[in-house]
Order: sequence, then structure tokens, then C-alpha cells
Amino acid sequence: MIIKIAGLLIDVKNKYSYFGQMAHGFEAEGKADFSVEVPQNVIEKAIAENPEYSEGYVESLEIYRIICRKILEYDAMLMHCAAICVDGEAYLFTAVSGTGKTTHISLWMEKFKERCFVVNGDKPILRMVDGKFYACGTPWRGKENYGTNLNVPIKAVCILERGEKNEIEKIPAHEAISTVITQTLRTNDMYEMEKMLTLSDKLLTSVPFYRLKCNMEKEAADVSYEGMR
Repeated sequence: MIIKIAGLLIDVKNKYSYFGQMAHGFEAEGKADFSVEVPQNVIEKAIAENPEYSEGYVESLEIYRIICRKILEYDAMLMHCAAICVDGEAYLFTAVSGTGKTTHISLWMEKFKERCFVVNGDKPILRMVDGKFYACGTPWRGKENYGTNLNVPIKAVCILERGEKNEIEKIPAHEAISTVITQTLRTNDMYEMEKMLTLSDKLLTSVPFYRLKCNMEKEAADVSYEGMR
């Protein structure tokens, strides 16, 4: 099947129906920019190491892993974060697992209602087009399945931390670089890593970054939005 993600047409040669179901809404037609296929031995090896996983689930993870390596050639990269759109601009929240990204964007949805939607709740693709970064929806949307197949210009990126009170500050690029690198896909391929680091540097120097300490009360949405807009 051919899907469209981040403006790219991708021919996915999936073997299992699991991916076809999760990619519903991303189907497209046309000449693919590249193709993706997961070797059966890779799936079997992963199943042997994780027998609780299904073949389809493993294939879907490996498909995304391959996609995230190939899209580096198109000035695009994965970032583990939650991306929410308000009034046509995307705000990204990234943090270590369990910090509360989903809880925080839920506060935004409650606050802004019809003014907002979730671009992707877990693993959007960030793509630079004509010098501007966009948050792009993908079928990999996290357990809550929050997301759309839309590309939205990025307004700001926020590193989320737990705190007793809600406070936000703008931070320089050097304070955010370790977070960006740990929240994207890293490979053993030197060329791919060079592409990823170059793109990360462009993201850090063209999009404002913030650090938010929050207690997950309703006020947190007000503080974060007012601090970044």
C-alpha cells in the first residue's frame, strides 16, 4: 500500500494486516518517493526476543524504524513528543516517558476545545520545508491514538518536567540539545547520524525551546500557552 506522511509518498510492502488497519486515513496514490519492506527474518528475530508481541505489531514498529531512517534524506526526522495545534500552529511537548505529555495536551484540549486538535500524540515526524519546520501526523499515535494526517507549522517546542508549581522559561539551544537527541531515532550509521545531527541543529536554531515545570493542574495549560505564544 502507498501512504502519505509529511508530504512524502511511501510504498509500504507490508505482510500483515495490522499495519494496513493502523494506517487507515493515510492511504494515497501516486509515484512513491521510496519503498519500505521488513525482511521476515527480522520479524522472526524480534518475536523470539519478545514472544508477547504479534508479527503484525513487530512489523509496524520495524516499518517506522526504516521510514525514520529514509526520511532523513528529505530533511525530516522522528521526534518522540506530543504535538497539538492551536489556531493553526503546533506546540510540541517532549519529556521522558511517564512525565505526563498526554495529560498535559488533554489540558490544552479542555482549554481550547474547537480551536485545537492533536497532530500526533506520540511520534510525529518533523520536516523542514523551505526553511520552516512542520509537525506531521503519522499512524504511530501512541496508546491513546491521538492524531491526524495533517502537517502544521511548529510554533514552539517545550521540554516538560514535573514541578510543585507551574512555571515556564525560554531556554538556549545548548540546554535543549541533549533532549532532542535522546528523543529521536539514533542509528549506528555515521552518515545517518550526521544527517540527524545537522537537522537537529537547524531545529534548535530556528524554533524556540522552552522548559515547563508543571503540576498537571488546569493552570498548567494557561501558563504553558501564555509563555510560548
